[in-house]
Amino acid sequence: MSEPEVVTGIVDEALPNTLFRVKLEGGEIVLAYLAGKMRLHRIKVLVGDRVEVRLDPYGGRARITRRS
Repeated sequence: MSEPEVVTGIVDEALPNTLFRVKLEGGEIVLAYLAGKMRLHRIKVLVGDRVEVRLDPYGGRARITRRS
């Protein structure tokens, strides 16, 4: 099993249930959710924040793992 691809992007829109629409560096837009550790430590993510995202290998969604 390989590591998920890590890319950076900018939060474009905040949706209910800690879902976010993130625009990646390549111009692609993905639906992303907060990683468990970010929820646990109550790290806030706002529109316009630069985030690190791990892409799901099957398409679908991505997981926000770091805010910078």
